[in-house]
Amino acid sequence: MTTSLTVFRYPVWAIPLAWLSMGVFRFPLWINRRIRFYKLMGCGLNGTFDKKPDLRQWAILATHDADISPEKVSLTTLYGRIVHGWAKLFGCETYILMLEPVEGHGRWDGKEPFGNLQTKTGYDGPVAVLTRASIRLNRLTYFWRHVAPVAVQMVKAPGFLMSVGIGEVPWIKQATFSVWTSASQMKSFAYASATHAEVIRKTRKEKWYSEDMFVRFRIISSTGSLNGKNPVRDNLYI
Repeated sequence: MTTSLTVFRYPVWAIPLAWLSMGVFRFPLWINRRIRFYKLMGCGLNGTFDKKPDLRQWAILATHDADISPEKVSLTTLYGRIVHGWAKLFGCETYILMLEPVEGHGRWDGKEPFGNLQTKTGYDGPVAVLTRASIRLNRLTYFWRHVAPVAVQMVKAPGFLMSVGIGEVPWIKQATFSVWTSASQMKSFAYASATHAEVIRKTRKEKWYSEDMFVRFRIISSTGSLNGKNPVRDNLYI
């Protein structure tokens, strides 16, 4: 099984069309028999959980039945001609990460979209991490109060390359997708940071989430650009 994360960045003038795309894209993704699971999402302003949306930036996360070689990765191959044509017509900058799920746990809307994964493996190469949660309404204030300091620490952590904040429902269904030079450096941040460890403890003890998911991926390829850069390819030569 292969997973794709595609980020679309629209020109300022096309922001209304970015909103519209979230409705338009549903049909071609729904009828695509090679796609097993997909989510159309908005993005946070600062590359992680954020109350403020980045109205120029939107994303598709999908799982595909067949493996797709890096040489053949394109919007057409992944999602069909409608999505490709839309992005081209409105001058979108696009960035595509192709990924292989390695380990994880949890559910997304009651499903296991990345298959029945092992919770732990010995993989220690470059890694992408998806942390996703549906936040209970009575815990929203606590969540947003604690998440900002963690985000500030993450972008300064050794081994951190990039992150994208993605979400289905503003403030409630949120996810952070981050990329690290190695799994060990990611773990050092996740478990050695007192601030992050305390947030993890609170989420479990106080039951902030009605559903959550944590998945690590091996990075297969990095195509296109985001804000004029390809942060994974430029640093990992993938």
